Amino acid sequence: MFTPAELLEIKTLLIPENKVVILTHYNPDGDAIGSSLGLKHYLRQKGIEADVVVPNDFPKFLKWMPEAKKAIIAEYKRKVAFEIIQSADVIFCLDFNSPSRIGLLGDWLVNAKGKKILIDHHQQPESFDFVYSDTVIPATCQMVYHFIEAMDDEKLVNHNIAECLYTGIMTDTGGFRFRSTSATTHRIIANLIERGADPAMITSNTWDTNTVSRLHLLALILGRIEVVHEGKVAVLYLTRKELQEYGFQKGDTEGFVNYGLSILGVKMAAFFMEDLYDDFIKISFRSKDDVDVNQFSRKYFSGGGHINAAGGKSYESLHGTIETFKKMIEEENM
Repeated sequence: MFTPAELLEIKTLLIPENKVVILTHYNPDGDAIGSSLGLKHYLRQKGIEADVVVPNDFPKFLKWMPEAKKAIIAEYKRKVAFEIIQSADVIFCLDFNSPSRIGLLGDWLVNAKGKKILIDHHQQPESFDFVYSDTVIPATCQMVYHFIEAMDDEKLVNHNIAECLYTGIMTDTGGFRFRSTSATTHRIIANLIERGADPAMITSNTWDTNTVSRLHLLALILGRIEVVHEGKVAVLYLTRKELQEYGFQKGDTEGFVNYGLSILGVKMAAFFMEDLYDDFIKISFRSKDDVDVNQFSRKYFSGGGHINAAGGKSYESLHGTIETFKKMIEEENM
């Protein structure tokens, strides 16, 4: 958490007269959008209006959250996003550890004059004016809740804040399944329910939203899961042609990598997908126990994330990338 002195300084910055913007990472997920909107609604409770700016669009299954559709998507409104960031007095940076993680917003952030406040749970954060970084906490949404507590404002948590923060914690813990989910996490979830979060509604709006295209892609990928490395590693993939054939939409492949990890005996799953427009392979890694996919991804695929959840990229062909991956897991004995 921020030090007491830092919290005092942050309180002096959070006044209605100051312009506040909230930024999150490229390809925003549930934790990114939930933490950004949750913080926005908290600031409104304090009489402060803040803009949420995201680098690119996010899945439809996250747009049910209160005011999600008011987020400014920089890829569609580049000039507006640039002007908001440049004129901001305070810039909250949520769920990313480096300007390089926020796409075209990165350079704008670096050159902006506003005070930069980082709240994030990824490893190796870069320098910001104020840094609240904790890699043990499973979701940035939980950290936003702790920030509200530290500001002595827990009483301000209303149903909008509760719904947003609950969503981010739920999605980033895989439905409270990952080992980083703590007793503290569950206590916060209980508090959010008491403040108006409806678990059944949130789960339905977020996860029970399959499109036909998603189910077709899921059937395809499940039909060819490959288990290698003595049954400890699962490999899944999709080609650009397949994405096009089944009408892929943003968010359709969310959670696919977890099906590989659900196989008995598998300790690591890797999902490889050709980008729909550019010539690179997007990679998602998941693991169990002490299998560190963060370091593996950093070492071989210019990525990173968490010990048990990370991402990366490759500029080889799809099948070349998969073959390289298989060699690396043998060398590392993953």
